[in-house]
Amino acid sequence: MRTKYRLGVDAGGTFTDFVLADRDGTVHLFKALSTPNDPTEAISNGLQLISEAVGLTAREIISQCDLCINGTTVGLNALIQHKGAKVGLICTRGHEDSIEIRLGHKEDGYRYDATYPPARMLVPRYLRRGVSERVVSDGSVMTPLNEQDVRDACEMFIAEGVETVAISFVWSVLHQEHERRAAEIVREMMPDVFLTVGSELYPQIREYTRTSTAITNAYLGPTLKKYVSGIDDYFRDLGARYPVRYFQSNGGLAIGQAMSDRSVYAINSGPASAPQAGLYVCSPFGHDDVITVDMGGTSFDITLTSGGNTNINKDIDFLRYRIGVPMIQVETLGAGGGSIGWIDDLGLLQVGPQSAGSAPGPACYGNGGDQPTVTDANLVLGYVNPDALLGGRMKLDREKSYAAVKEKIADPLGITVERAAHGMFTIVNNNMVNGIRRVSVERGYDPRDFVLVAAGGAGSAHITALAREMGINRVLVPKLASGLCAFGQIISDVKYNYMATCPLRLEGDAAYAQINDTYAEIEETGVKHLLADGFENDRIMIRRRIDMRYVGQVHECSVDIENFIIDAGSVDQLRDAFHAKHEQLYTYSERNTPIEVVNLESTLYGKVDRPDLPTLTAGADVTDAIKSHRPMIFSPDGTAIDGPVYDGSKLGAGAVVAGPAVIEETTTTIVIEPDWQASLHESGSYILTRNV
Repeated sequence: MRTKYRLGVDAGGTFTDFVLADRDGTVHLFKALSTPNDPTEAISNGLQLISEAVGLTAREIISQCDLCINGTTVGLNALIQHKGAKVGLICTRGHEDSIEIRLGHKEDGYRYDATYPPARMLVPRYLRRGVSERVVSDGSVMTPLNEQDVRDACEMFIAEGVETVAISFVWSVLHQEHERRAAEIVREMMPDVFLTVGSELYPQIREYTRTSTAITNAYLGPTLKKYVSGIDDYFRDLGARYPVRYFQSNGGLAIGQAMSDRSVYAINSGPASAPQAGLYVCSPFGHDDVITVDMGGTSFDITLTSGGNTNINKDIDFLRYRIGVPMIQVETLGAGGGSIGWIDDLGLLQVGPQSAGSAPGPACYGNGGDQPTVTDANLVLGYVNPDALLGGRMKLDREKSYAAVKEKIADPLGITVERAAHGMFTIVNNNMVNGIRRVSVERGYDPRDFVLVAAGGAGSAHITALAREMGINRVLVPKLASGLCAFGQIISDVKYNYMATCPLRLEGDAAYAQINDTYAEIEETGVKHLLADGFENDRIMIRRRIDMRYVGQVHECSVDIENFIIDAGSVDQLRDAFHAKHEQLYTYSERNTPIEVVNLESTLYGKVDRPDLPTLTAGADVTDAIKSHRPMIFSPDGTAIDGPVYDGSKLGAGAVVAGPAVIEETTTTIVIEPDWQASLHESGSYILTRNV
């Protein structure tokens, strides 16, 4: 760390989390209610809390930060709520409907469902303008670009009030001149428009994927540009010495300009930092098979890391839109503390995906909400202290929780409020367990081989129940759990992905030279950006990936390779890596079948120094940390038992707490079910184990 502090800010749907790390390893955690209409208001509120804790003004703190990092759900929320900008598409004539044809497929799970509605198009049909031009698959020009068609499209866009334009032509990755010239015309006629050029954003084969990615980027671009501009100005006015970094969905940091231009990388900005944080808190124990679950106020995010490597997705359907760029694989559910309990038409209890958010929030917030949420259920069950949320700064009204559960759930079902609350708790847990199974069991992993790491303000109250259902007997709950994603941001590297199309057979010196030259070209660009960003050569790391397939196949496999010169002497390493990957995915390989290369990708990292984990000292006797006892319900019949409540701030390294019990940390509550126990490690994580 170049200066005294490093600040991570993770803006969620309900709370905004703040993690401030000192150079000496001390980490401070704070939470403030999110303010979606003006994100800087939540940041200001959070900095006020930090100021009170460390005795410095916000200006003094920010001026002493080497990194101020922001993770945001702005892009994700705009896509979910369809509140992006008005987009115009310029494409090859005859391909105006490719985004609706969608390669002739529906999403997995709905392929044969005739009643499943079509996705809402981000560009209406009348704003998709085809122009005369055509490049064929060898990169040669069949039909030159008709520049007047582009000008006519721009005139129409101007008349319609289009704010952002996407350009995507067929085979443009092999001949970019048509797209570049069209972009020049758009900039000339519409100088203030946000412009996305498909072959620059996603320079890889697959026209539908490239077009959909470009449209999504264009749709979100003005929103992200406005957001980034506001955040940058806010921190600059506070005396920030270095530019704000933004967390990308590829798991790395980027400066604001990159985030604005490549807004599609912001879609999963917040939860994408969870794997890094999960691995970091597991490092003292030597675990690199980790499932990290983040339960906030609105959503439940799941990531899986096997052998220290987190799954990266490309060319996937995300919220029904095809995205080509690399993204950390995150399974997201509408299951958070604000998820609403309701009864469906069949009289069955359901929980979520609807959320009360931060406004009005759960009934217990007292802000006018009258719907029973998971937080309300946890309050009724005795898991949450109504006087202890956010360290006592936010009071909860248990009576309003009880009334909401009674009116909306218990009375209609003819059961007690306690049974209704436990039913809500059980159902939301089942929803989350199903999500964990999708990222583990359904992808060939046995979750019992993994450590479960709890994150998010609400996750610690559910973690032992989730582990029990999954058959996982070892859980880690960091003291930083409720701000784990913000912590993940401050330990992450700057990261940029550079891609290129390189269609050729993997044979012959000319082919090897083309691959080497293409890698060198895209990596040179990335290194220049990182050097300009202040990184020395010894802090820059490059990792390569190559998409290959057997000749005649439709789909390719992505293979990670070392950074070596490809020639006749080394090409067998490449072939062997592909055969092994193909066999892993499909149980067979065809070692006598020729291989062809499709796409190349280089990921460039600017390595960032990481703050040290804290080292806790041994505390007083565990019984001295008991602050009270209260009724807690762990049984479906609603029967309560009197359980101890521990003050987490009074527990030292080596402390062991047996369930049933609750440990109250400043920003989270850890529920320890019967037959579980928690021991506090010196690194600041609770190790929860099940008595089996």
